[in-house]
Amino acid sequence: MGKRKGYEIPVFSLFFCYDTSNVMKEKAPRNRTLTLEESEIPLLKNELLSLKKLRSAREENPVPLETFLNKTICADVMEALPLLPDEFADLIIIDPPYNLTKNFGGKVFNARSEQAYDDYLASWFPLVCKKLKKSGSLYICGDWKCTSSLQRAVQKELTILNRITWQREKGRGASSNWKNAMEDIWFAVKNPADYYFDVEAVKMKRRVIAPYKENGVPKDWEEGETGNFRLTYPSNFWDDISIPFWSMPENTDHPTQKSEKLYAKLILASSKSGDVVFDPFLGSGTASVVAKKLGRAFVGVELSEEYCLYAQKRLHCAETDKTIQGYSDGVFWERNTLAEQRKSTSSISH
Repeated sequence: MGKRKGYEIPVFSLFFCYDTSNVMKEKAPRNRTLTLEESEIPLLKNELLSLKKLRSAREENPVPLETFLNKTICADVMEALPLLPDEFADLIIIDPPYNLTKNFGGKVFNARSEQAYDDYLASWFPLVCKKLKKSGSLYICGDWKCTSSLQRAVQKELTILNRITWQREKGRGASSNWKNAMEDIWFAVKNPADYYFDVEAVKMKRRVIAPYKENGVPKDWEEGETGNFRLTYPSNFWDDISIPFWSMPENTDHPTQKSEKLYAKLILASSKSGDVVFDPFLGSGTASVVAKKLGRAFVGVELSEEYCLYAQKRLHCAETDKTIQGYSDGVFWERNTLAEQRKSTSSISH
């Protein structure tokens, strides 16, 4: 067993982190979408934390943190939340069902009126906020249609500090409307006078289009073998995110999967090494996987067993692969700079 910050983290070596059956499934040669092999499923299932296991641990009230730390809880969030102690999480990241009709692994979430969606958020969001430490931070994702509902729900419980808008760059065009290529993330805290935020950890590395020199020396930018780049402080508009797609090893069949790079920004900015990151709508596991790669503890709740299994397999892969596409050398690179990133990493290693 490997250990970090006093928490036991299992080391895995029995799982294929990339699909090994391309020919059988007639996939394109570069398709790296994660799949589950039949031989892996029983072992992955055994690692999930069920409601039964969680309830049995509740003989100690509240449930000890070590019971569910670094675990994937396969359960309905409304049944799991009462079993978890209050104020255990340093950071909460939420990617709930948007107000759209969407099939999540056979479980369909139906679009509803704005008031009904407000009521839906009210049924669980205040309970999630109770799990946040007094000095903790929370991020919640949404699209244009539900973002006003999210704002109303969040400001009833927390203090909103900002709204991040990020460019999604995926999806089909609309013939009678503007293509939906943007999403929001609301950033909020319990106490605006006491919360953690590390802006140095989330700097952007961008190409310098018009390099300026002072006395022949680059001013506020670096001139190197990989090109001319400048380190900049991040804004609340992100145009450097690539949605997971078939050639990326982090990709799964989850219909609304968030990228590891997106969550890495949230985790690095709003948590410290060893902090606990909680995701009550874990999906295919991005929050837990990125937390693990970045040296944080994690807790995730997900209703779909299939998505829980994806999360577990990705956690296995994170034991040996800590890379996050678009994040290297301690900075976030703008899009379409993979060649420069590789050169930079190579020069540092030598």
